Amino acid sequence: MGLPRRQATCLALIVCLLSPLRVAAQRELAGAPEMKQALDRLNVLGAALMIAAHPDDENTGLLTYLARGRKVRTIYLSITRGEGGQNLIGPEQGDLLGVIRTQELLASRRIDGAEQRFTRAIDFGFSKTAEETMAKWGREEILGDIVWTIRDLRPDIVILRFSGSASDGHGHHQSSAMLGKEAFAAAADPNRFPQQLEYVKPWQARRLFWNVFSFRGGRFSDAGDMPERVDVDLGEYDPVLGYSYAELAGMGRSMHRSQGFGAGEPKGAVRNSLVVVAGEPAHSDPFEGVDTTWDRVPGGAAAGAILKRAAERFRPERPQDTAPLLLQARAALAGIRDEWADRKRAELDETIALAAGLWLDAAADRYAVVPGSAVAVDCVAVNRSDFPLELLSVSLGAATPSEINKPLPYNQPFSRRLEWKIPADFPYTHPYWLQKPKDGERYAFDDLRELRWPENPPALEARFVLRAGGQEIPLTRPVLYRYVDRVLGERTRALAVVPPAGVAMVRAVKLFPDDKPRSIEAQITANIPEIKGALRLEAPPGWRITPEAQPFELSESGRQATLRFEAAPPASPADARLEAVAAIGAVKVRSGVQVIEYPHIPTQTLTPPARERLVRADVRNTAKSVGYVMGAGDEVPDALRELGSDVTLLAANDLARGDLHRFDAIVTGVRAYNVRDDLIANQPRLMSYVEQGGTLIVQYNVADRQYPPGGRPERLSGIGPYPLATGRVRVSVEEAPVRFLRPDDPLLTTPNRIGPADFDGWVQERGLYFASEWDARYTPLWEMNDPGEPSAAGATLCARYGKGVYIFTALSWFRQLPAGVPGAYRIFANFLSAGAAAQ
Repeated sequence: MGLPRRQATCLALIVCLLSPLRVAAQRELAGAPEMKQALDRLNVLGAALMIAAHPDDENTGLLTYLARGRKVRTIYLSITRGEGGQNLIGPEQGDLLGVIRTQELLASRRIDGAEQRFTRAIDFGFSKTAEETMAKWGREEILGDIVWTIRDLRPDIVILRFSGSASDGHGHHQSSAMLGKEAFAAAADPNRFPQQLEYVKPWQARRLFWNVFSFRGGRFSDAGDMPERVDVDLGEYDPVLGYSYAELAGMGRSMHRSQGFGAGEPKGAVRNSLVVVAGEPAHSDPFEGVDTTWDRVPGGAAAGAILKRAAERFRPERPQDTAPLLLQARAALAGIRDEWADRKRAELDETIALAAGLWLDAAADRYAVVPGSAVAVDCVAVNRSDFPLELLSVSLGAATPSEINKPLPYNQPFSRRLEWKIPADFPYTHPYWLQKPKDGERYAFDDLRELRWPENPPALEARFVLRAGGQEIPLTRPVLYRYVDRVLGERTRALAVVPPAGVAMVRAVKLFPDDKPRSIEAQITANIPEIKGALRLEAPPGWRITPEAQPFELSESGRQATLRFEAAPPASPADARLEAVAAIGAVKVRSGVQVIEYPHIPTQTLTPPARERLVRADVRNTAKSVGYVMGAGDEVPDALRELGSDVTLLAANDLARGDLHRFDAIVTGVRAYNVRDDLIANQPRLMSYVEQGGTLIVQYNVADRQYPPGGRPERLSGIGPYPLATGRVRVSVEEAPVRFLRPDDPLLTTPNRIGPADFDGWVQERGLYFASEWDARYTPLWEMNDPGEPSAAGATLCARYGKGVYIFTALSWFRQLPAGVPGAYRIFANFLSAGAAAQ
């Protein structure tokens, strides 16, 4: 997907810089626009921190204005990683969705020029109150994380995205502002969180802003009558970049694809208001009264004067001519010990490399390595200018540098192959925040300094040391695997450390509807050739696994074997966790290898534990054949297979011309009516299927269609046999009491007798986007509500239509069934069996 063509200027290479980011965020190109940005940033010593609750809560336009327009260091602190949201591009939920949304934020930051940080808080789903949110997060712990971030980053201004009031809607939104306000003052108080002072110092930012916004209104509020405000225009056009900051913001916001947040790229003025909440007043500029020049660094004025000349004398066609001045500035900074000077030194080294067109690369011979093995890395340096550079050495990790001491002639690649022996105890690649069991709704860290990492640091880095103008310049590059895709061209993947063989359970949940044994499958995948060992499954007392262990032998890397065991459950209902362990010599492997791959983010490699939840619950299901219309993506079909149903995923051709009557029930997936035009087009066939005796189960959809023909939102309607409108009512408390309106309805008695206990153990929420209005021919089954709210009966509606049964259900089956909630299986089995119950 390309960007709009622009009239060429000597600096319009920003198109090359940004276009690839819209296709694959893993690739970034350098050029004159990046050089100009780097030079300007060297002359600005200011910092801004924005705080909000989730990925996609940030004001991308304001971040772009600050980072690329004002050239200040700009950071977005997202309190969570967005684990509790929905996923419009695939089946990943929970932790895996958090990994995707982390990368979407980083992709957005590469466009808007800001940096990214997080706290330990987990997005546990929609919350309606700040009180619930802070109780689950741990108020003091997350406050401490925000205080740490302010002390560590030392911003001049802090910007809250939300107000800290009920108008923010989501309890997470409210909490992010409430905690941000308190942290603004607490960060300056040495008596608050004193244990942090071993690594950071107290810091008082100059002022705290609220970026005036009404979440419920979905737009910026009118701040015209608010005192102590600063107005900025995010639509300001940057001729060097070739775009306004609002246009770039639209590109960046469109990286939030999992949430369906594709955005426009508006032209013209885009007014934004910042209202002072605390600290010093401001009227005309966010940084009013803040010295953002080199005068704020003791002894830094000389370096600042040189850097100013470098920026003024920059010529796009000869960027290398600025290198001598940059080296002079570097020498002027040599004896200065100051946090700003330290940061600018690192930026300065990279800007010198940029000026020389210096290409440094460290490419591994494969993307996955095993502890105890060795990997070859080609370290390449190319000086693509006539500025004289000498390569002194290159090293991998903490290894002894390989001496080189050779000049880099113009455009002549120098390459040296180095070998790295992976330590036997090197940890497998896995998101660092997922490596320990969670502490409630927080991630568990050993060290708060890990909050500096938005993602895992590279498994391995190469360190190049160069000489330029008599000065030694160290530069590091991550070791990547570089390859050519026959369709997409040159691509890269991060180097991953994986076990010698990956172990995974075929199913995340195994349901035992009675006390009979069931087959359980585990997969072993070789990551190196000639591997053998034995696999066993560990289960708690009361569960019997046979055989105790099974041998395996795989001759080539990539080969896979499926090993079958038999599990005998206890006689009464029970819940257990099973773990697979592969013994490979002296190595015990308890994890597999999972890859998340989407075109807009870098490929992610994880090594999750090989676990399966065992659920012994009395469940009967009479539906043998089920058709499933996948929507935005979920894992419900596997759960239905655990109920004993043969599940067929229905494609457009099946809906249009297939024999629907061969199915005992048809289920539409989450948001299916929002994302599948073929489903809406064939709604009459589905209604005919019901009328002639079929059962149709419709899971939740949002009130407005997300992807209609023509790309404009339209009201969702016509999803049932009788008039039915979906709304925005949700019950977010998973323990909310459920009142049975028709306890003797066949749907609640056949083939399983459903009672209040079947709503125990639910996760994250009861349901969302309940029906708001419905025809009298529908029958509601339950009534429920969040604390302090009126009862809602639109969670599940059923109706007879002809000879068949139609069920609308907005309960969150897409969370409960994959989580192995016993009652969810029992209820959904009744839904699937509704046709038999209606006979």
